[in-house]
Amino acid sequence: MPLDNLEPLEPLEQMRILTFIKNWTLPISMTLGVVGYFVYVSIHSLDHTHAFMNDFIGFLQPALIFCMLFLSFCKVKPTELKPHRWQLKLLAIQTLSFVGMALPVICWPDMPGRVFIESAMVCMICPTATAAAVVTTKLHGNSSYVISYTCVINLAAAILIPLVVSSLPDGAEGMDFVTSFTMIIGRVFPLLMMPLFLAFIVRYLSPRLHAWFVSVSGWAFYMWAVALMLAIGITTKAIVHSNISIIDFILIAVISAATCVLQFYLGRLIGRHHGDKIAGAQSLGQKNTAFAIWMAYTFMNPVTALAGGFYAVWHNIVNSYQLWKERQ
Repeated sequence: MPLDNLEPLEPLEQMRILTFIKNWTLPISMTLGVVGYFVYVSIHSLDHTHAFMNDFIGFLQPALIFCMLFLSFCKVKPTELKPHRWQLKLLAIQTLSFVGMALPVICWPDMPGRVFIESAMVCMICPTATAAAVVTTKLHGNSSYVISYTCVINLAAAILIPLVVSSLPDGAEGMDFVTSFTMIIGRVFPLLMMPLFLAFIVRYLSPRLHAWFVSVSGWAFYMWAVALMLAIGITTKAIVHSNISIIDFILIAVISAATCVLQFYLGRLIGRHHGDKIAGAQSLGQKNTAFAIWMAYTFMNPVTALAGGFYAVWHNIVNSYQLWKERQ
């Protein structure tokens, strides 16, 4: 059929398509990330662009996250960001489980299954995702709780991880506490704190511009969807290029899923007792998996990076389910 004979979609049909995309943004992003990676690598005429694409994604993903965080932070008043006492329970779960699992590995470095323990350690200590506030808002939770806990757990992780990994058998050799601490702070805090400070500056210096940013803050969710698509593509690449046995591969995936479900459950349980089960669940369950993968490659056995990659899949499946349930 000639293209000029095609009839345009009816307005009702257009609305149905847009509603479907809006309702299923996260599954669509995840699917596009996986499919996009395999399509891209299968086109051999584009092989010479791989290095450029790696650099481009390395720039685009942080830029999207920065803009997404800035729009989210514009909706939060500075007075709402004080840490809350109940968040110490979330902090205790992450820090004590990390140290508790590290002790047997430090004491018995040749113990069997060490890589699986370290995989669980990566999943437990990984800080809250910067996008957790966006999902919390979508689920009608208190995003200020999530933002304040994100700052707290990032600082705690920056202090605790260098102290522990320096004693691990696969730890970062020749890297002292100050070097490790500086590396972690330099990776997470500029992307976390700069959009926060910028949002506060705009709030006080240009209220009209701030009001406009608040009016378009809903775009933060779709920026995250694009960033998620890129993250899933990177995760797919890491999984495809892993060189471990299928049994170890499956076990790491199961461990990652178990820690994901456990942390969402515990966070929801604690949050319910303190008036916001959504904020509790997202604070503890939704992770900065890019940081987890980087941490594993930099400070631990590189195989454990797979745990962070799988966690990216699991926590986004949980988020997709929660958003679907919210629409019901």
